[in-house]
Amino acid sequence: MYEHWEDLEAACKSCRKCSLREGCTQVVFGEGNREAKVLFIGEGPGEQEDVQGKPFVGRSGQLLDRMLDAVGLSRHKDLYIANIVKCRPPQNRDPLPEEQEQCIEWLRNQTALMHPKIIVCLGRISAMKIIRPDFKITKEHGIFFEKNGSLLMATLHPAALLRNPSSKPGAFDDFIKLREKMEELGLVEKEA
Repeated sequence: MYEHWEDLEAACKSCRKCSLREGCTQVVFGEGNREAKVLFIGEGPGEQEDVQGKPFVGRSGQLLDRMLDAVGLSRHKDLYIANIVKCRPPQNRDPLPEEQEQCIEWLRNQTALMHPKIIVCLGRISAMKIIRPDFKITKEHGIFFEKNGSLLMATLHPAALLRNPSSKPGAFDDFIKLREKMEELGLVEKEA
């Protein structure tokens, strides 16, 4: 277990535990406010993330930023974003269970350093890994669960919303619930 972000990031970026590192451009460690009490967790980097070295910077990341902005939150001020796997799976496929297992310790260490009060799982893969294996994203998104001293919630992955725009209103409601929960816990000031 690493005690400092810099040491953790350096070790993660030199990781070769699984074959994903061989096929990607760079390790996507995470981004945002490391002092924040809200952690967003996606499944893994896509093409643009692999190129830029930052999570959620492609089309789905732009949608995520618009939804955050609409509820008065900023990825750089109010939260930190990381992924279960830190290297892009080939052709953006879902990360395999064994790849997730090889990589999850990096995320666990990030979580331990942050001590988040709220964890938001972006999509089915993240929710099934973090909340519980039989999580049903279409039925249970927007519901808060308590686990190990943190509140956990899942929302639909922004990429899924781009494929199915009719799901956007339900996902946006999740962001409103997140904002309200953050206000309730004193993590952000109430909006006027």
